Amino acid sequence: MHFALSNEQNLVKETAKRFAEETIKPIARELEQPENRQSFYKILKQLSELGFMGMNIDEEFGGSNSGVIAFSVAITEIAKSCASVAVAMSVNNLVAEVLQLIGSHEQKTKHIPALCAGEYLSGAFCLSESNAGSDPSLMETSAENHNSKWIINGEKMWISNADCAGIFIVWAKTLKDAPKGKGISCFLVEKDNPGLKIGKSERKMGQNASSTNVVYFDNCRVEESALLGVENDGYRFAMKELVGGRIGIASLALGIGQAALEYATKYIKERKQFGDAIANFQGPQFYIAERFTEMEAARLLTFKAAWEKENGIDYTKSASMAKLYATEWANRACYTA
Repeated sequence: MHFALSNEQNLVKETAKRFAEETIKPIARELEQPENRQSFYKILKQLSELGFMGMNIDEEFGGSNSGVIAFSVAITEIAKSCASVAVAMSVNNLVAEVLQLIGSHEQKTKHIPALCAGEYLSGAFCLSESNAGSDPSLMETSAENHNSKWIINGEKMWISNADCAGIFIVWAKTLKDAPKGKGISCFLVEKDNPGLKIGKSERKMGQNASSTNVVYFDNCRVEESALLGVENDGYRFAMKELVGGRIGIASLALGIGQAALEYATKYIKERKQFGDAIANFQGPQFYIAERFTEMEAARLLTFKAAWEKENGIDYTKSASMAKLYATEWANRACYTA
């Protein structure tokens, strides 16, 4: 087994690290304030210029085709400076990947380059609803075909990037009496559609620069060509492709926890008690050693999931394990720090 990053992956890591430390970190606190939305949008545009908004996308559609492992290490480095930016980057990459996988050639050529190049600041998924969060098969949003147009009605909740998204991937029921998880289709809705309305932004405890909004669909009309993938088969694609988002969140958690431990490690070398740095006392040493050991376990789980996805191996279990362990570890790391 080979655990080292390739030269290309190392280059991605160093580029992300340099951008995060020089451009994001100095203004990370300001980005969290609502009056600084334009600064956040500028950061997203710069990520596009670096090739970080379509990392697993073919070059013919404007992507950098860096691979899933490179995506993971880039997310980690960005998250060390600002988790909100990492969320937006992760979601955008996932939207582009879903389009590449199941979109028609027309859909791919129209929307993927815009997602990768920053013409769309971001993409967004509209899946969750107030009564169908963890179980989206219970969604109530509907789409009816009328006079060769789809008419979408419903309300989606907790939609990341909604305020700056150029394209929305929307799931809706297209067969009313279908069994649970069946009769659900997927649609592309552009931001300027008059039937799409962005509601209030949620008040959160953190990651405020990453907007989380209600999205309303009120007789939202789209062409038949807006259907993404196969009619009535959208739920299966949702469950399959959103697994990739778990790799992004695990990578993000790695960045958060790593940043906390680096901060704490620097502090215990400076803080003195009884005439000596507390880094020389066994108590703090035990804490730091335990968290760093767990960090390596989280990193290996995340890399395993990324490697499996990159090599076309079923990564559902690995990605789920990585997300579970990395996020729980990041919480412990922050409390320890």
